[in-house]
Amino acid sequence: MIPRTHSIPSEERVISVRNLKFVYDGGVEALKGINLDIKKGEFLAIVGGNGSGKTTLAKNFNGLLRPSHGTVTVMNRPAASQTVAELSRVIGYAFQNPDHQLFCSSVEEEVRFGPANLGYSDEEVKRKVEHAIETMDLQSLRGLPPFSLRLGERRRVSIASVIAMDPQIIVLDEPTTGLDAGETKVLMEKISHLNREGRTIVLITHDMRLVAESSSRVVVMSDGRIVLDSDPRGAFADIDLLRNCSLVPPPVMLLAHSLAKYGIPKDIMSPQELVLRIVLEKGGAR
Repeated sequence: MIPRTHSIPSEERVISVRNLKFVYDGGVEALKGINLDIKKGEFLAIVGGNGSGKTTLAKNFNGLLRPSHGTVTVMNRPAASQTVAELSRVIGYAFQNPDHQLFCSSVEEEVRFGPANLGYSDEEVKRKVEHAIETMDLQSLRGLPPFSLRLGERRRVSIASVIAMDPQIIVLDEPTTGLDAGETKVLMEKISHLNREGRTIVLITHDMRLVAESSSRVVVMSDGRIVLDSDPRGAFADIDLLRNCSLVPPPVMLLAHSLAKYGIPKDIMSPQELVLRIVLEKGGAR
């Protein structure tokens, strides 16, 4: 299990959303009055099934989509008054499919592209590129074409290209899709490290195991609305809500719920915790 250590959030709001509605061309209402505050240093997971609105919400944060109604405020400035390039200085967005983000002939050029086009000096660009490549462990791949790499490596390149722009907030859309367990563990350890450095992380996912292992706060979405805003334990305690939102609870959660009649809490977060609670219950029953 990935260590659940986080940056300590401050009371400073880095993103504030008020009565946000978004309607796609054709009349599909994807967001139906969202209100949400994200604080500096949080590790927030936005979860929900397909079509719940989680990706649409995240794309309104950085200007890839613009509200049909309501407001999005980023670092105390209305997002509507800022260009996508301006927002990219504070909000980095890694797409669900890294191939939609990669286009340069080498990993190093890919990572360099963002900061070089934000007007940093050559010295600053070099420093930011080296930090991003080191953070994502890409030193041995820096001269290779991104599309020659495995999926997990391409994901690390796409995230490194975001890190190199030095944003305070990083949005990751389903970053572990298509990765095996080992690749997922390595990637999430690196993302958790970014949070411990003080960056705000917004993780878009449907994988409740990742939520249990990584996040400090969970927003559950369904049909364009927020139906729960809680810490991970609060989300894990309501198995019916998760199922109604097309989310698959991890096996350990299902087992904990089935053992609730024996005194086991429903908000178990890991197999290790379940074993400990069973031992404690057994000891207390003597």
